[in-house]
Order: sequence, then structure tokens, then C-alpha cells
Amino acid sequence: MKLSRRKAGVSLDDRLAALGEAADLAEGRLGRGVIEQARSVVARAGTRSGLSVEHTAVALAGATGSGKSSLFNALSGTSLADVGVTRPMTAQAQAALWEASGSGPLLDWLDVPLRHAVDGDGLSGLILLDLPDHDSIELSHRLEVDRLVAVVDLLVWVLDPQKYADAAVHERYLRRLGRHRDVMMIVLNQVDRLPRHAVDRCLMDLRSLLAADGLSGVRVVGVSALTGEGLPELREALAGQVSRRTAWASRLGADAASAGAALADACEGAAEPLTGPLTGPLTGPLTGPLTGPDSAETSARSMIVPLVAALEVAAAVPLVVEAVAKTHRHRAVAATGWPVTRWLRKLRPDPLRRLHLGGVTETPGRTSVPAATAVQRSQVDMAIREVGAEAARGVPEPWAAAVRHAARSHAGELGDALDQAVARTSLGASRRPRWWRAMGAVQWLIFAVLVSGAAWLLGLLAVAALMLPEPPTPSVGEVPWPTVLLVGGAVAGLAVAVACRAIAWLGGRRRARRAARALRASIVEVARRLVLTPVQGELDRYRRFVDRVRFVRSP
Repeated sequence: MKLSRRKAGVSLDDRLAALGEAADLAEGRLGRGVIEQARSVVARAGTRSGLSVEHTAVALAGATGSGKSSLFNALSGTSLADVGVTRPMTAQAQAALWEASGSGPLLDWLDVPLRHAVDGDGLSGLILLDLPDHDSIELSHRLEVDRLVAVVDLLVWVLDPQKYADAAVHERYLRRLGRHRDVMMIVLNQVDRLPRHAVDRCLMDLRSLLAADGLSGVRVVGVSALTGEGLPELREALAGQVSRRTAWASRLGADAASAGAALADACEGAAEPLTGPLTGPLTGPLTGPLTGPDSAETSARSMIVPLVAALEVAAAVPLVVEAVAKTHRHRAVAATGWPVTRWLRKLRPDPLRRLHLGGVTETPGRTSVPAATAVQRSQVDMAIREVGAEAARGVPEPWAAAVRHAARSHAGELGDALDQAVARTSLGASRRPRWWRAMGAVQWLIFAVLVSGAAWLLGLLAVAALMLPEPPTPSVGEVPWPTVLLVGGAVAGLAVAVACRAIAWLGGRRRARRAARALRASIVEVARRLVLTPVQGELDRYRRFVDRVRFVRSP
């Protein structure tokens, strides 16, 4: 059944849906009591809307001696209720029914077995309940009052001139029902016992007390069940509420607003506007570099930079970056060095392969990167806590504790995640520059020149040793060509090797910088996935909770 609208504006359906969602969002964040209160309102609304909306359940509640049973008899025109003066007479709630047809399921839900059909004009659809005394010495009586006060459609509090200021009714009931003024009436009974001027003074004083309870504007009627004074006004007020057939929806709307306020109070005023760094997405600023002047302009950046820095150290990123530079130089020398000695370079361990990092896109298994030290783990933990604390700034307790917990929720996974992030990062070390092959070919050409010069000289030595005629030997000036080829090849090979080393050193630095950026991006992704995303999810959940609570409490 579609629930009716509560006055103008937000429909009761939407209000209750928002309350249920707010309760679900608060699960595990706020106390069980306020969450169950909100859910009970939603459940009660679903049940009440399926029962007769043509009937309005009105409860007469009051203290011992207030005369509510006499008022019940006077309104119903019966003597159904036993009347007592100094001791409780009503042990169990009973109902007087005007137009009883269809009211059975509603009374079954209210658990009121004592039912009496009465005749009366203008009150068709009224179910009038006479409740036990709320201050009864019998615990069962008080529990019965509490149960029915929480579920009836309209509350009529019957007070008397002697005890209308009693703290028991004001503190235990009226003050807690400040949002229920539209479904509540206050009756000052037994006004026949007071002079006229005293009645006016009592009514004025009573209205002041009600205003202090947050019930300004609630209808107050002075009556006498004995003389009938004020009864027509009370009947008219009841007839107006019953004829509109909306008291049940107004009651549920007030209950929803009260439950929403309880959720807000449990979160130390969660309905207040959010301020500070929580006004924007926490992870948004991570799309660009984490250094530079822009990082100081965003509080999210300022708290994430220390976290990423701590994670980089824990993941041994500086060591890996240095290994990238060394590997580049190592492989460059092996490719462009002196052919006679370059094989010696291959005997040295490759820095990246020693770490089980080949520089490819995906490397199965763990790396051999040194595990984080206790100090480094402590620094990571401190950085995570700072992120949680900064993100929780402006969020009230206890939800702020949930935000801080979200930051640390995946701390145990960071070690493996960082190792895999480093292993899967493309470091670019496997790419061989084209100049390596060119310089390698040049070195082999130079080596060939040197070998030809050495062979030429050896041939000349063999001719001399055999005392054969010395063949003509061309020269460059006074230096024979064989010597030029041998010495020149050696000098040229050394010069090319030195030049290639210098170029390789510069290339290693450049490749190390690229590797550092790639590794930082991988570390940022780990930080985002295991720290920032859980925090952002908790903040989004809190924002949604605030929005739903505001909606529930909206006019």
C-alpha cells in the first residue's frame, strides 16, 4: 500500500526509505540501539499501513488519579472503565470502538483484547484506548503503557491540577515526544475542582511547561469528566483528527523524524554540514604527479605524499631504481665493450636479475628485493594513520573511528602488494638501444683492424726469423702500417669503450628516472587500492548517511 503524504513536501514513503537506508549505512558504525529504533519504525510503518487506515487508535494516558478512566467513560457514554481515586484501577488496556467493522486486525496488532462497540455521532472510525497508569506500582502496567504509547496513532495525555507538573510524565514521556505535537493532545482534567481564575492560571502554567518540553503549540484542553465542561471541545478535536484519517501517517512521520534525530545524535550531530577536506573526493588529486606546486594546494595530496614516500622506501624503490641504472650500464658495457674483454662483463651478476626483476611487464613469483625493516614498517604504519586521521578530520565520532580503521583495514596486505607492484612494473631495462648494436659493430671492426695489424707484424717477425728477404712494408711517415693498425686499433677500441661508458652512464640515469616514475605510479596504485579507496568508501558512506538523515528530518 502506498503510504500517504505527511503534510506537504516529502512523502512518508520516501522518508521511511531514507530512514531504512540510513540505518543500514550506520550498521557497525553506531550503537545497536539507535539502529534498531530506526528499523523498528520502518517495520512498524509497513505493518500499520497494511491495517485499517479508516480507524484511528487514540490512547488516553495519564497518572494514577488523573481521571482518565472517568474521561474514557464520559467520551464513550458508558461505564466500561472502573474508576478509582488513589490506586490504579486499570490493569489492562481496553478499547471503545466507534464503527468497529474492519478494526479487528488493527486491535490484534495493538494486542488489545478488551473491545467494546459504542454509538456516537461524528466519531466514526475512532478507537479509544484506556491505558493503565504510567506511574503504577505494578511493573506490568508501566510496560503496557510504554508499549502502546509507542504505537498508537494519537496520544491524549490526561493530567490533573495536582500533578500536571510531575517530572515523571514530563521527563519520561512528553519531553521525548517533542516531534509528535501534531499527534498529541493534552487534557487538564478535573478543572471542576478549581476556581475559574485558577483554571486559567493552571492552563497557562501547563503550556509553559510544555513549551519547555519542546511541545509549543500542542493543543491543550481543560475538561471535567464529572460536569462535562470542555468535553464538546475535546470531542470536536478528536472528531477532526479521526475524520482526516491521517493521524497514523503523521505519527509514523514523527517517529521517523525522531529516529533520524537519534541517529544524528549518536553520531555527534552528523546532520551538520561537512567542511574541510571532505568536500571533495579523496582520491581525485592522485591522477597527476605527486610533486610540484599543485601538491600543496590540495589537502588530499599533502597527506598522500608522505604515505607514498614511506611505501616507496618500504618497497625498496630507491634500490630498484639504482639497480636499473646499474643494469643499463652493465648491459651497455657488455654490448659495446672491447671484444676481447667484454666476456668478462658477462661473468658479473646482472643487478636487476639478481633482484629477480627482468624489467618485463609481469614477473611471476616474488622478487628478491629486501623486505622492509621494522623501522620502515613503522614509518608506513605512521603514514597510514596520518592519512586516516586527516581524512577523519571533520567527521564526528564514532564514524571517524570507522574512517581511521578503513585506512588500516588492508595493512596486512601491503607487503605482498608492494612486492608484486615492483615485480609487475615495466622498468624498461629490457629495451636495447640501437646504438649498442652500432657501437658493438664498430668495436668488432676496430678489433679486426687490430688483429690484422698484429697478424701483419707477426708475419714480418716470421720472415725475419727465417732469414727470408724482407718484403716491402708501407708506412705512415716513419711508422709502419702494421704498427699503426695494431696501436691505432687498441687506442681506438679504448676510446670507443670509454665514450660508450659515458653515454651508458647518462642513459642509465635517464632510464632510472623513467623507472622511478613507473614505480611511483605502481606504488600510488597500491596506496589507492589498499588505503585510499577504503577510506574514500567510508567517507562516501558517511556522506550518504548524512544526506539520508537530513532527508528524514526535513520538513
